Amino acid sequence: MESHVKIIGVLWIVFGALGLFAALTVFGVLFGISFIPDMGVEAPVILRAVAIGVILFMTILFIPQIIGGVWLIKKQEWARILVIAIAFLSLINFPFGTALGIYSLVVLFKEETVQLFKT
Repeated sequence: MESHVKIIGVLWIVFGALGLFAALTVFGVLFGISFIPDMGVEAPVILRAVAIGVILFMTILFIPQIIGGVWLIKKQEWARILVIAIAFLSLINFPFGTALGIYSLVVLFKEETVQLFKT
């Protein structure tokens, strides 16, 4: 079961890093578009505000996944609980979030895994 916990930790780190990469990409595109000339006065301001809002929102979503994955590998009980909460929330993120969420929930709720984190 210990190998499954490590796999889950690595997958959450990768999933969170990919999400942050997507956030940076969206930020770069929106912020870059705001510098197109002859767009008027309001459009660049709106695009920059949306870009900043998107990156802040997505960072708040994906940083806990990376933190949970790192500390899950280090076998911290609070990280197991955090990853369980994140897994429940990611079930609506079809297909990859759903698959990772189900896998995480199945492994992290097993009695053997609970005992692994109590040692």
